[in-house]
Amino acid sequence: MLARSAMNRPPAVDDLAGRLPPKARLIGIDLGTRTIGLAVSDVERRLASPLRTLPRTTFQKDADALVAILSEFAIAAVVIGLPLDLEGQMNQRTQSTRAFGRNLATRTNLPIAYWDERFSTAVVLRSLIENDVSRARRAEVIDKMAAAYILQGALDRLSALAGPKDAG
Repeated sequence: MLARSAMNRPPAVDDLAGRLPPKARLIGIDLGTRTIGLAVSDVERRLASPLRTLPRTTFQKDADALVAILSEFAIAAVVIGLPLDLEGQMNQRTQSTRAFGRNLATRTNLPIAYWDERFSTAVVLRSLIENDVSRARRAEVIDKMAAAYILQGALDRLSALAGPKDAG
């Protein structure tokens, strides 16, 4: 299938570009089946930093925890990693992630966008292994670092859309 209708397309980071206030943080979410990895940006939206990993429970408890974090860090928008398959197509995990995003949208007025997360966990895992991080430590940090990787990709895209800044 080469084309999808715009109505069926999940909101992309490009859709956020004109909707964000200056000097506001974004949060990145790596939604797993057992955990939720979180990362936040600085207010200039240049750097994503791993924040924490939440255990998955019920949607209600997960959403309550996320809404509290959104408030605590004065988040302006949410970027959720979208787990597409290797060909870039949607699958069962993609549908589950989109459902989570739709349900979260009923709990907050913040814009929610999706970022292709293919390979994010693999890239982060490779980096951790190359840096000789123990297996136990990798298990502790992988999800929040994957969230930071996802968010950094979105931040880089937003920066590219904004164009070059004046040096003066």
